[in-house]
Amino acid sequence: MGVVVDTSVWVAVERAQLTLTDLEAAIGPDTVFSTPVVIAELRYGLRRAKTREQRVARERALERVAAKDCLPIDKGTGEIFGGIASDLDDRGRPSTHRVQDLWTASLALQHGHRVLTRNPRHFDDIPGLTVLSI
Repeated sequence: MGVVVDTSVWVAVERAQLTLTDLEAAIGPDTVFSTPVVIAELRYGLRRAKTREQRVARERALERVAAKDCLPIDKGTGEIFGGIASDLDDRGRPSTHRVQDLWTASLALQHGHRVLTRNPRHFDDIPGLTVLSI
């Protein structure tokens, strides 16, 4: 089993709100995986940096994530995503405002991994998904 680390965690590391030691303790011996979604969100943040210090910290965060094995989004991921989004909408929990989180959850479910996040409420209503909070 592995762990998909959500963007919120990498941003907290970048901002020195969490240390890599904190991250290692939360993950344990499991393998950490990246996703195209997390890379996209971190790349966006890097491109939007307002100061040199921000840019350097964000670049380090992106490099750290890019070094991890990246789970590909494929047909199976799309099938899972569509099912989750539809189920949430049917339950009155609109999926449209959290599309990126649903892609992350879909990849974790597809590969039998857990999600580590700073925002557990973004994931806690997704059936079958194991969510770790830090």
